[in-house]
Amino acid sequence: MNFLTGQVLSFDKPYGMTSFQLVAKVRWLLTRAMQGRKIKVGHAGTLDPLATGVMVVCTGRATKQIDQLQAGVKEYVATLALGATTPSFDLEHPVDHTYPTEHITEPLVRETLSRFVGEIMQVPPVYSACKVNGARAYDLARSGKGHEVELKAKPLRIDEIELLDCNLPAREITLRVVCSKGTYIRALARDIGLALHSGAHLTALRRTRVGNYAEHDCFTLDSFEQWLSQQTIETDLPNS
Repeated sequence: MNFLTGQVLSFDKPYGMTSFQLVAKVRWLLTRAMQGRKIKVGHAGTLDPLATGVMVVCTGRATKQIDQLQAGVKEYVATLALGATTPSFDLEHPVDHTYPTEHITEPLVRETLSRFVGEIMQVPPVYSACKVNGARAYDLARSGKGHEVELKAKPLRIDEIELLDCNLPAREITLRVVCSKGTYIRALARDIGLALHSGAHLTALRRTRVGNYAEHDCFTLDSFEQWLSQQTIETDLPNS
């Protein structure tokens, strides 16, 4: 097994871990397995710390495939709380506004969701990795300058939205979303809430697919460490 020539691996990112932390852990495990040999490691699409699921990680020369892999279709399962918003549109921050939900029915939910299928324009959340004058939007937001952040709407495509569960007494719906690169599910939750003449935020998010890589194909960090210990690993590039 030669990780320097390049391998494409998929991981199930745990809740609470940043994408950077997962990549750093994989790099550390590989460097240790390769007797200290340094290796390039990168991911093909970030996940929020509060999200779980598929992260594709490339090693060595396979990092050249990252742009191609990032372009793959993504699939998510998302749970939305209706009638309330947070500044980040997930559970990173407490609820800041509440809205009526008595008028929301399942037919209204289904009709509203259908409006988001196809080519749409989406404004990224202020708490995102988008750059504003060279700074990350989330850095500006966390420093108290969120009101100064003005992000432009970007075109993207939603291929499918399936209503998996509609628990209106609990003010909660669960969706399966198939979408293009660059889609913020937190922003989709925000926009669905607005379209329902209410509010919404994410309470759970799991990425179940990136291109051809599905959740059942993924390593956990523990299973990867165990698998790695069973491999015969080359520590040099061919003919080097």
